Amino acid sequence: MMTDRIETFGQSTIQHGKHSDRVYLMKLGRSDLPELLTRLEELADEKGYSKIFAKVPDDRLEPFQRRGYRPEARVPGFYQGDLDAHFLGKYLCPQRREEPRPGRVAEVLALARRKSSLPEPPSLSGDYRWRPLSPDDTEAMVAVYRRVFASYPFPIHNPAYLARTMAENVRYHGIFRNERLVAIASAELDKSGENAEMTDFATLPDERGQGLANYLLTRLEETAANEGIVTAYTIARAYSFGMNITFAKHGYAFSGTLTRNTQISGELESMNVWYKPLAS
Repeated sequence: MMTDRIETFGQSTIQHGKHSDRVYLMKLGRSDLPELLTRLEELADEKGYSKIFAKVPDDRLEPFQRRGYRPEARVPGFYQGDLDAHFLGKYLCPQRREEPRPGRVAEVLALARRKSSLPEPPSLSGDYRWRPLSPDDTEAMVAVYRRVFASYPFPIHNPAYLARTMAENVRYHGIFRNERLVAIASAELDKSGENAEMTDFATLPDERGQGLANYLLTRLEETAANEGIVTAYTIARAYSFGMNITFAKHGYAFSGTLTRNTQISGELESMNVWYKPLAS
């Protein structure tokens, strides 16, 4: 299955590929400017990508603005609870800049914002049970991810990838029903930056509507806070009522939409950024 490639430039981490037709600056090494800016543009030009997407700290914003990047979202206190992060886009063709479903994006946001916070922490009912996932669970995880996502920007259909990220900085949690894995989510921790992306939510179709994503998000927040994370965020599919509502109910604030940013299940989708300070 096609996924985009992850590589390093100095101390920076870059993802790129035709899958999402973009270059993504996932993590900026402070000493890599200004050479990194040239590398991002050369890579996009060489491969014919139509977007460069960058996650940039507040004190490194100006060089990107001078090169034509525009702000799409901003997360306060992203780095160590102090320095803001800017999510920037540079569009290399006019079509990539245009939102194909503006009405749907607006409808999803309006409904999510009307939802009130959960009155109390969610619980599991009946024969559902939760636990952190381990390398022994990777085959079952792949089976769930294959059911939910025909394609994905990271190789979550590969058990070796899941095991490797578990050993590094990703905490996966799962919910089981009668010993069968039915729902998954993860927290990707940046311990130096003290932030975590809440991501990779997948619930089997016949198990939806049971509040499983709500429960997983609560447990992931607890795990992240216990590991020193002070800011949680997510990049959620802008056309998905369910995930945007889930984050709104958990007290996340909306901070912007990344236009036609990520290829999921065969389509380039816009993504909404939500964030939340975590209690220690």
